[in-house]
Amino acid sequence: MAEHSATDLLLQERIPRKKYLRRGCDLVILFLLLSLLLYRLLHLGNNKGYAWLLAFFCESWFTFIWLLNVNIKWCPVFYKTHPERLVNSVSELPPVDMFVTTADPVLEPPIITVDTVLSLLAVDYPAKKLACYVSDDGCSPYTFYSLIQAAEFAKLWNPFCKKYGVQVRAPCAYFSKQITQPHPSSTSVPSTDFGEEWSEMKNRYYELRRKIENAGRNPATLLNLTREHPEFLGIERGNHPSIVKVITANRENIDDPEGIPHLIYISREKRQKFPHHYKAGTMNVLTRVSGVMTNAPIMLNVDCDMFVNNPQIILHAMCLLLDTSTETESGFVQCFQRFHGAPKDDPLGNQFIVSQEVQVRGIAGIGGPLYAGTGCFHRRKIIYGQHPPNPEIHTSKLSSGNGNEEVACKFGQSLPFMASVNRAMRGTDYEKAVRRPDISSCIEAATEVASCSYELGTDWGDEVGWVYGAAVEDVLTGVKIHSMGWRSVLLEPEITGFLGCAPASFATSMLQQKRWSTGLLEVLFTKHSPILGALAKNLKFRLCMGYLIFLLWAARSIPELCYSLLSPYCLITGASFLPKGTDSAMIIPATLFSLYQVYTLLEYIAWGQSVRSWWNNERMRRISSATAWLFGLLSVLLKLAGLSETIFEITKKEEDSDGGSEGNAVQWTFDSSPLFVSGTALLMVHVGALFVAVSRAVLEGEDVLGRQTGEVFCSVWVVLSFLPFLKGMVRGGNDGIPWSVCSKALVVALLFFTFCRRVSKL
Repeated sequence: MAEHSATDLLLQERIPRKKYLRRGCDLVILFLLLSLLLYRLLHLGNNKGYAWLLAFFCESWFTFIWLLNVNIKWCPVFYKTHPERLVNSVSELPPVDMFVTTADPVLEPPIITVDTVLSLLAVDYPAKKLACYVSDDGCSPYTFYSLIQAAEFAKLWNPFCKKYGVQVRAPCAYFSKQITQPHPSSTSVPSTDFGEEWSEMKNRYYELRRKIENAGRNPATLLNLTREHPEFLGIERGNHPSIVKVITANRENIDDPEGIPHLIYISREKRQKFPHHYKAGTMNVLTRVSGVMTNAPIMLNVDCDMFVNNPQIILHAMCLLLDTSTETESGFVQCFQRFHGAPKDDPLGNQFIVSQEVQVRGIAGIGGPLYAGTGCFHRRKIIYGQHPPNPEIHTSKLSSGNGNEEVACKFGQSLPFMASVNRAMRGTDYEKAVRRPDISSCIEAATEVASCSYELGTDWGDEVGWVYGAAVEDVLTGVKIHSMGWRSVLLEPEITGFLGCAPASFATSMLQQKRWSTGLLEVLFTKHSPILGALAKNLKFRLCMGYLIFLLWAARSIPELCYSLLSPYCLITGASFLPKGTDSAMIIPATLFSLYQVYTLLEYIAWGQSVRSWWNNERMRRISSATAWLFGLLSVLLKLAGLSETIFEITKKEEDSDGGSEGNAVQWTFDSSPLFVSGTALLMVHVGALFVAVSRAVLEGEDVLGRQTGEVFCSVWVVLSFLPFLKGMVRGGNDGIPWSVCSKALVVALLFFTFCRRVSKL
């Protein structure tokens, strides 16, 4: 028998890709940026005015941002995993605890959570090694009822999926309208009865949906539930004790291919006088509760709307977690974020397909990727604060509940939890590292560690667990892990691991962008800032630069807004911030603009995207910068000044009544939020400035196009980018821009015109 080569035995392959043509384009754009800065410096003293100086500072910022982009784009890597080799390479697969988080049964309908949970319970992995924990921060009996119904359906759904090799194991996606001719994926089983079983399973799934929807419409149907589970009687959201309920418990130590993993419902205690730290607090409670109940060495967390699209995704992750020369190389494994039911050409620019392919692959080549908050596998001991590569430093002081004061100060006073920490930090033998009691006997200990006062006087939220202090707890926690010296790995199987739903309305998308930009900038002002990590800890300098490209989203709003206001200022006052159209120097900004647009367009085409998709994403980036990112910056400034605290705003998850998404509907909705004032005002300013320029050309015979070619082009470009706002102003009605927003924007625009007139008279 032929011997296998070393390559044949590898569970993973890391494939770097160096694209020299792209590098050449990057350098040409950088050269043009530097040439433009040099040109401005050489002409600063020629009575160019304030516009020229402001343009110099803005373009300096753009050059800095381009350097950050080049840093992460030059070293893209691809990972190929071989889960079929696990059986010959690994003696035992490690257990996995799966976390699902939901916070509001209205904004996040329970049926969405149910589909995600069903997909997790049906993955291709030994059921006895899995446990699914669902955290309900809304403490809703409606959500709990939905999970009970889901567990009953899973007893039928899991065997059906395994028998016929079902690829997509979220029923909502599997039974969507897109499947018109069902057929079994597996060829190893007879398919004569498949059609009948498929129809029966589909009917049962829609019966499940009807039960859940009816329960939501008529809360009285939940009375029997609350009588059987008195914890929910008279429950008050935001002020209630811990609730931990075992919905299903897998039979211990029995290899049942049709078995169902543990399913545990958790609603952590909340009291008004205790901060709950939003999702970061939820994740820390899930970590502790799972620690005393199953204590798996690997933890997977997904959002409630992120269902499993590849049933072997955990096996793929194990290829990256287990096949490394040192654990340092794979502190956590992050999957790409992909979305289902996406509208054609990504009109809202929230699919991030190209940015992930370019930026995320690039940052993966320098020690990343970043932790994105969902679809991520963590080693439990790293979440507990263990540093590489000498675990003895941190485990030698741990005890199995002997009253050690230092351990109690770090992890809390629960003896069962301290014992589980000791096993998690020390163990590599999974049978010894993982406690396997009857999990129902652990409810008392789990309830204790889920209390709102448990973290008082401990290191939770700082040195242990998910980190507090920013609205994006995921990125902040990832910075801490990278600063400890761990690296992360990008998981990208041919079949996408998880699929989620992106915001389907413009207003929701802007709210999400504001929350992200706020939280990302907050990270820079914490003790776990990547700048401090690079200076005083083990964060690599290039990875620090990679973090900055994302953390500076909100900060980018000011120079980009100032730059976009230069052209209307010049058109109103008669000044200029660009060379004349007949000036030979105009070739620098003209070539720079043209090359950049062609460069980004070719990136989209290279990754299979359309020209329309490129334009939509470019347009939405400019809109986000002038609206959501700007207000994200203001939120952080108010927080730093001590005037307000940032709030974690939950975005509404869209549900399709037919179990799938049409993928075409886009809601360009506006509301009275201040988010839309700045974008509307910016549009008014540019339209007004173009009107002034045309009037001056017609009434005074001034050659505006000859003298201010660049300024006119820039204003037209901005107007085209903000066409959705123009349509919203014209449309009106419930989905258009409200009059209150238009009136405020008009006041801002008039103030800008007044400012320009006064400056021109100085």
